[in-house]
Amino acid sequence: MKTVGIIGAGAAGLCALRHALTASPNIVPVIWEQSKVVGGTWVYTDNIDKDDHGLPVHSSMYKSLRTNLPKEVMSFPDFPFPAEGDSFIPHAAMLRYLQDYSQNFDLERHIKFEHVVLEVVPSKPGASDTEWIVTVRDLTSDKLTTTLCHALLICNGHYSVPYIPSIDGIENFCGSTMHSHSYREASPYSDQTVAVLGASASGLDISVELCSVAKKVYLCHNLPIPFPAALPSNLEQKAGIVGVKQGTSNTLVLKDGSELEVDALLYCTGYYYTFPFLADSCGVTVEDQQVWPLYRHLIHCDYPTLAFVGIPTKILPFPLFDIQVRYVIACLLGLVRLPSCSDMRSATEQDVKKRAAWGHPSRYYHKMVSDDLLWGYFYDLQDDLRCAKKTALKEGTPWPLTASTDDDVVRLKGIWEIVYLRLVFQVLSFRNYNYRLCKTDHANATSKELRVEETLDGKVTRPFPDMYWCICKRLLPLVCCNFFSFAKFLCKTIYFSFKKNIWGW
Repeated sequence: MKTVGIIGAGAAGLCALRHALTASPNIVPVIWEQSKVVGGTWVYTDNIDKDDHGLPVHSSMYKSLRTNLPKEVMSFPDFPFPAEGDSFIPHAAMLRYLQDYSQNFDLERHIKFEHVVLEVVPSKPGASDTEWIVTVRDLTSDKLTTTLCHALLICNGHYSVPYIPSIDGIENFCGSTMHSHSYREASPYSDQTVAVLGASASGLDISVELCSVAKKVYLCHNLPIPFPAALPSNLEQKAGIVGVKQGTSNTLVLKDGSELEVDALLYCTGYYYTFPFLADSCGVTVEDQQVWPLYRHLIHCDYPTLAFVGIPTKILPFPLFDIQVRYVIACLLGLVRLPSCSDMRSATEQDVKKRAAWGHPSRYYHKMVSDDLLWGYFYDLQDDLRCAKKTALKEGTPWPLTASTDDDVVRLKGIWEIVYLRLVFQVLSFRNYNYRLCKTDHANATSKELRVEETLDGKVTRPFPDMYWCICKRLLPLVCCNFFSFAKFLCKTIYFSFKKNIWGW
């Protein structure tokens, strides 16, 4: 019997538990969750400080949050959302989905709620076949226990510890400051001038919401070109913030030398990867947003029984968790054979060099910043699982894991291609569209001939002709106003694309 420990009962942890329970009678999962309920970051709370046990609040949900991906690509492959209803759903609906998932697979009776993991140490430091000694505190009784695990899946999430960049003179700023982790609603910013630093998903969403109550909103970022979507009239894009003007209490200095006088500064600057329970002997480091050393952003190169689920960003979260978990369990069961520890480390080092050659900053190492990285990652894991399944069946070994199909990837990719363009060029209205996957009409249709149907107000649209017109309409004035920035960005893109093709990467 192999005890497999799982840290966290959010989406990734629930997925890990679901597959561990059904993969083999020889696997006994143990899962710890510090809160009282399943759901992780999807559990909304008005509290922004400490929870009932004095621990930092985990959730970063704000009241109005709706998914920026449609539910059709947010579900686990073996547990789809109901077909009816809007594609873009509020956080409460996402939490209900996870609760339904837990109930459907009878997961909660296996979860140790209100248990916080204090320390993880290898039983044999330096040995690739080590087991893991996990020390846990029961928050209701304050009792400490230790569990020896054959393998450990870390699913603690990475949207709870705010990253706040260094800004010169920020200690002299007299306006209010807050990270989006603590943001819950717009009303405290009524009639104020607000600077929002960061233009990723939360930065855009919160900036737009603030426009409904604030006098003026400045969206400050370091993107090479302005965000191309139409934005509210009282929202203006500016360069990133580098400091506070000397001798002033509320004047921000921007990267281009210009200045902004504001009442409030809201950081939408992302989060740290943190694993406070890992002992130094676990050999895990986090530097410049790079968790090292992880083979395929997932498995510790030196300790193959230690896995980190959900590290990549700019991804489709639940489908990614699912394929990562199935891959890890297949490795633990010996169905997928990993390279040697030295080969895994070499492959990981080569991947780092490859991304650097593409012009990706080291802090973006875990970001799937392009389609070839995102879908290549899915295909790599899926191909290994498919080959392992084929070998197992050929040898007469039953395949214990549910398997994704080509349909799954077609579904994800087809919808993603449309939604991404809508998000970039129609940020104010992209959530008005709904999606479903249909088979082509003729009788001989195959999984490769699935098509995406997009509707708006109940009417079927033609997304790509519509988007091409929208893109041209939005880009032309931006190019004219920002010609040199666009030219620099285009040249850089062509240069690194050329390097990719020449080097075969």
